[in-house]
Amino acid sequence: MSAHRAVSWRKSTYSGVNNGDCLEVADGVPGLVPVRDSKVPDGPVLVVPDGGWGAFVSAVRRGRLSG
Repeated sequence: MSAHRAVSWRKSTYSGVNNGDCLEVADGVPGLVPVRDSKVPDGPVLVVPDGGWGAFVSAVRRGRLSG
């Protein structure tokens, strides 16, 4: 992901509320979903295709990824 591209980061609704385990996703990158750790905003960014992200979120909502 280019550092020059303007994106709008938002905290995931599935992030922990009180424990600081926060995941942020960015809007503004067509076809891709950038993901980062909110505690390390200048750290690495995982970029996934939007279809893969949608499948991941659906699996989480259905409880298919619980350990």
